[in-house]
Amino acid sequence: MTFSIAIIGAGPAGYYTAEAAQKHWGEAVVIDIIDRLPTPYGLIRAGVAPDHQSIKAVTRRYEATNMAPGTRLVGNVMLGRDVSVDELLGLYDAVVLSVGAPLDKPIGIPGDDLPGVVGSAAFVGWYNGHPDHAGLAVDLSHHGAAIIGNGNVAIDCARVLAKTVDELAATDITGHALATLGASAVRDVHIIGRRGPHQASFTTKEAGELGHLVRAQPIVRAGDLPPAADDAALDPGHRKMVTHLRSFAGVPRGDKPVTINFEFFRRPVAVEGQGKAQRLIVETTHLENGQAVGTGELHAIPCGLVIACIGYRTQAIPGTPYAEKLGRFPTDDAGRIAPGLYASGWARRGPSGTIGTNRPDGFSVIAAMVADGISASGKPGPAGLDALLSSRAVTTTDFTGWQRIEAAEVAAARTGAPREKLVDVTKMLQIAL
Repeated sequence: MTFSIAIIGAGPAGYYTAEAAQKHWGEAVVIDIIDRLPTPYGLIRAGVAPDHQSIKAVTRRYEATNMAPGTRLVGNVMLGRDVSVDELLGLYDAVVLSVGAPLDKPIGIPGDDLPGVVGSAAFVGWYNGHPDHAGLAVDLSHHGAAIIGNGNVAIDCARVLAKTVDELAATDITGHALATLGASAVRDVHIIGRRGPHQASFTTKEAGELGHLVRAQPIVRAGDLPPAADDAALDPGHRKMVTHLRSFAGVPRGDKPVTINFEFFRRPVAVEGQGKAQRLIVETTHLENGQAVGTGELHAIPCGLVIACIGYRTQAIPGTPYAEKLGRFPTDDAGRIAPGLYASGWARRGPSGTIGTNRPDGFSVIAAMVADGISASGKPGPAGLDALLSSRAVTTTDFTGWQRIEAAEVAAARTGAPREKLVDVTKMLQIAL
């Protein structure tokens, strides 16, 4: 008998978990990587910035994992709609939830429901062509845009808003986003952080890129920077990132038409406007024991777009334990949720780390299965899933179908771009099947 595993989610966490299972059991394991979309790769496809193509090269590793004997992609299958966790536990020896954290955390301030206020998952999904967000109404008619958050996603959003069409044309940004950005009136981008440069979580590469944009200048207020001697206490990577911020503060305002303004020590308190977002109200803060404390001083930032880059939540699954406060599944240190049920990636630890951080997650989950003594039990595995989905008239896709989609996207690419992503699932299915 072969050991069978169902992995829900065809993103980095899912593929690294599959790779770990292959390394441990070899051809004695069969693996179904199940995803609700006909396309694999999760945030590599729909989350990594389109102008960071080198990062997306990791998909070749995932492709090799998917092409190994006994492993297959089962696309267009939604957990909860087409099959339940309990049904999967009855079909496979182990089930791993690698579903990521696709839901934006709400800002939680007055006016955050006004038109023009969006979460970063939606905004990034819009320009990256995720089917859930391709139809997002993005109004760039106002000169200002405010981005709440001090992580790399905030810088990604700022960079996309600030780049010229020519800078973006050779990427895999979607055509609809490129057209909207080409007509953008945004000239003042504000990146809002409650604390200061030393607490920001930008990486050196992300921060440094802002100094090389054709039409945009990053601006840091010198008064927001701590004494240079304090940088010595930072780790080398963070210290180098802060060095970029210091260099931005030392450059006089030039003639570039777009500014990227780092608004450190600002806490958002309200979004205001007549029927839509027109300004973000922020409160000046200062640090007490490393925490941002409001001073009562308020300031209005004119903007027609507010993007919240403050974190993500995993979607709860009926009948599966869920930690509401954490926004993810409750697991032990090895990723266990319940007997035979595990989680890896953001669904296990929350939205943190890099793409590669998911790899040790996958290997620890497989180690937990071994420690738990889970072995081949004679459950029907993939054949059982096929029979169940067929009985429900669920149309599924496989990796060959994805390769057809990919070929169609490459063929439709504008000159110099790697692909033009399909954003309609119905069209994807027509090509894949």
